[in-house]
This record gives sequence, structure tokens and C-alpha cells, in this order.
Amino acid sequence: MDYTQNLSQEFLEFVEQQPHQSLRQLLTRVLQKSRLLTGAEAGTIFLVRRKRGRALLEAVNTQNDRVRVRPADFVVPVDNKTISGYVALTGETVMIDDVYSISPDAPYSFNPANEARHYQTHSMLCFPLKNYTNQVIGVAQLINRIKPHTGEVIPFDPHLAAVVAPVARVVGASIERADMLEQIRQKNQTLQNRNRQLAEHQARIATLQEQTEEAFLLSVGLLARAAEIHDEGTGNHIIRTNEYSYFIARNLGLPPGFCNEIHYSAQLHDVGKMSVDQAVLKKKGRLDDGERTEMDRHTTYGHQILRDSPRLQMAAEIALNHHEKWAGGGYPAGLAGIDIPISARIVQVADVYDALRSERPYKRGFSHDEARNIILKGDDRLDPFEHFDPQLIELFADLHEGFARIWDDLRDEAEPAPAVSS
Repeated sequence: MDYTQNLSQEFLEFVEQQPHQSLRQLLTRVLQKSRLLTGAEAGTIFLVRRKRGRALLEAVNTQNDRVRVRPADFVVPVDNKTISGYVALTGETVMIDDVYSISPDAPYSFNPANEARHYQTHSMLCFPLKNYTNQVIGVAQLINRIKPHTGEVIPFDPHLAAVVAPVARVVGASIERADMLEQIRQKNQTLQNRNRQLAEHQARIATLQEQTEEAFLLSVGLLARAAEIHDEGTGNHIIRTNEYSYFIARNLGLPPGFCNEIHYSAQLHDVGKMSVDQAVLKKKGRLDDGERTEMDRHTTYGHQILRDSPRLQMAAEIALNHHEKWAGGGYPAGLAGIDIPISARIVQVADVYDALRSERPYKRGFSHDEARNIILKGDDRLDPFEHFDPQLIELFADLHEGFARIWDDLRDEAEPAPAVSS
């Protein structure tokens, strides 16, 4: 294993030593580790935020061994007027020997007005933090590499530009997950506060209920996305699963209350993956029997996460049962036929259709016609008459074009449009 791989592995182990640490704790440790490995005297981690449709970098953690720094609460536009903004805009790593000697032709610039009091920047290493879809979610800016024993400011080692790429990918996904969980906690706190206000301000109950419902649905969406962080899937999978499930429920003539509940509950079908052993979840290639057993436990893990919430009883039911089979032989309980809740039977069809349409590292995305044929006739891996509720197969056969419209409307930008089969 070469030095780059060793460093990447060291960083991965470092980040995951405390899997339940807060965002603040994670950022502090990541910045300290980055400075230690590069010899940087100071540094800042920025996270990308969107305010009023504009992308900004928010400084969320700042460290400096030489001077006292202001709290990390300033923002930088995502543009080429600053070095960090340029890195966020382009996704490129920038290494500068002396910021006061930047060429006028450089695609970025340095503003001394941003300097801490009684401090001067010279050398800089600035690299993007990216998530699993290669999207820039933040920037790490390291300042003034210090020569040991002398305290002299020297340029950063050129080989570090190649080293930071895998490191940035390792920590980027972990930071994004911690950030999402932080947002969930904040939203849940908002929900609790608003519920207390309902008892105290009866005159405002209608408005507050509307706001609480909005916060609840946002929290459910954030929870579903947090569970997808380590998945190979793409961003709109959970949204499409909601829409397919709602489409099926309405066309089955199920009550409006059921249809509305499945419209937000379906996206939580795989929330239990948050509790699956990360080594199993991230493993490339075939799982052994023990690893497969651990992966299959995501159904019971999901049920445990959701079952105590009165508003998420259907979601808990779906999480537990969406891998049961109509003919039996599924998991975790081996239920069959109508013993499987109708909500789980519906989400099963929705999930399989979207999985067939979606591109993965190990398979191409199938066209709608190919996916339709597999669901209606089966292939070497799936027997629809053992897998699905026959009533749902019949409905899919009649209304499959509705699934295609949902896919087309909500296809991810990075998702290619599969060629239509003949």
C-alpha cells in the first residue's frame, strides 16, 4: 500500500473512531488532523450553504496556533474572488507558496483584509471536501506550513496535492452525514419547542400546526437522506419511491389518509441502514453469510428506529416488512400473502422498479420497457409471482406508464436516460 493509500486509510479510521460525534467535534478533529499531517499553523473549514438561492461558504471551524482568531461565523461567496470560493466553485485543489505573490493572471485573488489581526498568511493549501456523488460540500483551507524546530513558514509539500484528494473524499461524506444529523436534531428541537407553544398560545394553533407539519416532513426527509449517505443510490431515489407508492395507493382506491401517510413514509424503508455495521455497508463485492445476515437486519433496525413515533407507525411497518415475499421465504419473519401489510407490499413494487431503472456501479440502468418486462415476467433473479402481490402486478400492468412519467419527472441530473428497448 503506497503513502497516499496509507494516509487515506489512516484518515478513515480516525474519522470513524467516534461514529456518533457531533458535527462540531468532527470538524475540530478533522481540521486538527489535517494540520498535523501537513504541518499547517492555521486553518479553516467552510461548509457550502444556500441562502436566497445563492451559494456561500460558511466558516464553521477556525484554528490558529499563533494568534487568537475570531469565532468561525463569517461567510465567503462561492466565486473566483477568493481562493476558498474558487476551490468550492471548481472542485480543484489550490496550493500557493506565497499569497502575496499571486500572479495577476491567476483565476483567483487574495484579500489581506480577511487576515486575522497581527497575523500574515504566506503559504496555503486549499482543497475541496466532496460527498459520495462528487459534489463539493465544503472547503478545507490550511495556512502557513511551519518548518520543524525553526518556526519558519515554508511552502506546502507539492505531493500533498495528490494526497488530499482521497482524504477529502473520506471525510467529506462523514461531514455531510454529521451535518444532516445535526440538522435533524435542530429540526426535532424546533418541533418540541413549537409543540410547547401550542399549549401556551391557543389563538395561534392553526398557523403553528402548519409550521409543525412542515418541520415534521422536512425532518422525515432529512432522516431518509441521512440513511442514504453510504448507499450507491442517487439523490432522488427516495423521492421517487414516495411518488410511486402514492400513485399505487391512489389507484388501488385506498383511503386518502392512507395515501397521504404512505406519501411520506415510503422514503424511510431503508432507514435501518444507518445502524448496519459500516464495514458491511461499504463493502465492495459479494457479502459472506455473516455479512448478509447483518445487512438483512436493516429491516429490524429500521423498525426499532421508527416504532416509537405515533406519526411513523406506517413507516415502521414498511421498514420491517418490505423484503417479505408474497409466496413466503422473505425476511425478517417469512410472512406470506395478506399477512404482509399492504403498505410494505406497495413499497416493495416501487423500490424494485426504481432499482431496475437506476444505474449502479455494478449494473446499467434499465429502460422502462425492460423494467416492466422483469416485473411482469421475471428474470433469472426475480420471480414476480412469488415476490409480489398479484393484485399489484395486475395494477402495474395496466398503469405502468405512470411509473415511467414519475421516473422522467424526477430523474437525477447525473442519471443517464436508458435507451428504450425494442
